[in-house]
Amino acid sequence: MSKNKGRSLKQDNLAVTAVALQDHILHDLQLRNLSAADHSKTKVQKRESRSKSLKRNTKAIIDTGLKKTIQGPKVEDPEKEYVLDPKPPPLTLAQKLGLFEPPPPPLSSGEWEKVKQRSILQGDSVQPCPVCKEDFELRPQVLLSCSHVFHRACLQAFEKFANKKTCPLCRRNQYQTRVIHDGARLFKIKCATRIQACWRGHVVRKWYQDLRRKVPPTDAKMRRKFFEEKFTEISHRILCSYSTDIEDLFQEIDHCLAINRSVLQQLEDWCGHELTEEDWEKIQTQALHRETYECPICLTPLPASSDGHQDLSGTHCGQPSRETVLLSCSHVFHHTCLLALEEFSLGDSSPFHACPLCRSCYQKKILEC
Repeated sequence: MSKNKGRSLKQDNLAVTAVALQDHILHDLQLRNLSAADHSKTKVQKRESRSKSLKRNTKAIIDTGLKKTIQGPKVEDPEKEYVLDPKPPPLTLAQKLGLFEPPPPPLSSGEWEKVKQRSILQGDSVQPCPVCKEDFELRPQVLLSCSHVFHRACLQAFEKFANKKTCPLCRRNQYQTRVIHDGARLFKIKCATRIQACWRGHVVRKWYQDLRRKVPPTDAKMRRKFFEEKFTEISHRILCSYSTDIEDLFQEIDHCLAINRSVLQQLEDWCGHELTEEDWEKIQTQALHRETYECPICLTPLPASSDGHQDLSGTHCGQPSRETVLLSCSHVFHHTCLLALEEFSLGDSSPFHACPLCRSCYQKKILEC
């Protein structure tokens, strides 16, 4: 009886062990299909769980007629880090019996921070992705619990190709994944540095070009070429500033000629009119009333009559004296003095001499002795 009982116990243990192994293998296959990098099935399960929870939590809502404040959708931080792995499944019978090691518990935030620091020290985010050998740039990036970093799409492709969940570098099984943004942050800093370098280079090149335009070089040939370009630029600007409308130029010339003709005609009418004897008598009367006793040029006395008045006959007390000339403006001078002044006035030409006193054009008449 005891032997039969021992055999039955061994058979029962073998049966339990076989069932436990079979259950663990099936569970392991399901876990492979529910990989952390492929969330198509986990999303379906989440939707089903959400629909069940919604059905359980459905309650009747009473409409009170009051306006409710509509809250907009919450904007999530694009650089927020989060864990991709779902909650660990319950232990299988084989793991409870000690036939297989239980899966590691989820890492805490402190442990994830240590893993990230180790990855930073290794420089994984600075180097290209080990799978595709391209920079991370702005594409999604994942950190494994073994401190290795990959593109999320590259990790998905590797797990799909290998059909198991192992790290592509260290071959660690059942790792945990966390979305990070170190590569994107470094790429943004790199882009900003390039933009700043390009802008500073543009500013410096522009400043140098302005400096080359303003400051002449020290080399003789370059200096000569610099001033040639300057003179060419100045002459071109002068030519462009002038009006090249020939019609307007001719109209302006015709207008100036018409004005000059009118002025010359007035001057000719004024100076070219010959005075008659009656006009000279009136002018001589005006000169007598002026009572001028000295020549305004030489300041010597003019000929005077015996009664003390100005003598316009050309004699002085029966003695000959210098000839006296009477101008059409009624001023009297010595003839020799007026001739000397006319010779001295080189800018004027006969008959456009100006009177030394009133500066008007004149005609002259020599008074006979």
